[in-house]
Amino acid sequence: MKIVRSILIIGVLLSMSAFGYYQYKNPEKQALGDSARTSATGAFAKLSAGTTHYEVAGPDNGRVAVLVHGFSVPSYIWDPTFAALGDAGYKVIRFDLYGRGLSDRPDAAYDGQFYDTQIDDLLAALNVKQPVDLFGLSFGGYVVAHYAATHPQKIRTITLVDPSNSRAQLPWHRTVPGLGSYLFQVDELPGKAEGQSSDFLHPEQFPGWAERYRPQMTYIGFGRALRRSSLRLATADFEGIYTAIDKAEIPVLLVWGRQDKVVPIAGAENIKRFIPKLDFFEIDQSGHLPHMEQPAIFNARMLAFLEAHPSVASPIMPK
Repeated sequence: MKIVRSILIIGVLLSMSAFGYYQYKNPEKQALGDSARTSATGAFAKLSAGTTHYEVAGPDNGRVAVLVHGFSVPSYIWDPTFAALGDAGYKVIRFDLYGRGLSDRPDAAYDGQFYDTQIDDLLAALNVKQPVDLFGLSFGGYVVAHYAATHPQKIRTITLVDPSNSRAQLPWHRTVPGLGSYLFQVDELPGKAEGQSSDFLHPEQFPGWAERYRPQMTYIGFGRALRRSSLRLATADFEGIYTAIDKAEIPVLLVWGRQDKVVPIAGAENIKRFIPKLDFFEIDQSGHLPHMEQPAIFNARMLAFLEAHPSVASPIMPK
């Protein structure tokens, strides 16, 4: 009996220690509600899975461009592109994916279909009926490609910027129920803000980047959204997605920072293999975010590509 009691006491103490460590390390301290959104720029749409934060610029009757951000940095990461498209006469829309920024953090799968629905719902809420020019950065490249593969009739062009292009290689514990979530919250999540500097070739040119990122980390559900997104990315059918895009004959611009260490430029071959007619452009002196580190070069190529595709080809629907 003494042995059993000792084991129980040790178990209780370990559980209490684990819980205390979790409370200390986990940056998520509050629920995301209306009070956090009162001073935000842009607007909010109540969609089928929750509230989505978005911004619109440019003329109401302009050709519509939609910007989808990456794995964890929300829609402000598109600042230079958002401004350039609006100034060029496009009606440009950027939004926070569920789980990021000021969008809700629902208890969901965070897979391709989930993001498809968010895009569909937002376009419907904004009364967008014309085919759109869809932009995807990093993880957003997966989101955009998945949406285009399943909704080719709604796409005019696709621009992929340093996109995720192959199944993610995850640490063994990430997939373990309970343990994976715990370790992600206490080990990986706390350092996310500081880790964003690795996206740049010259992070010193972007002071305050970590501080801008940090507020979203305090809202409950942020880590869950990131972890589940990574799990889905580890099983994504990139070959099937890219093949569907190629079959639908959707014009694709692929842009990559030559010095990208987050998603190396060699990954371009994974995409060109299945979409051989795409327009590929690499930008020197740039890391993972070429549209930010070399905005003049990026914007010129982006606008030229869009102008070269003024009309919408009749898509070949996937079988």
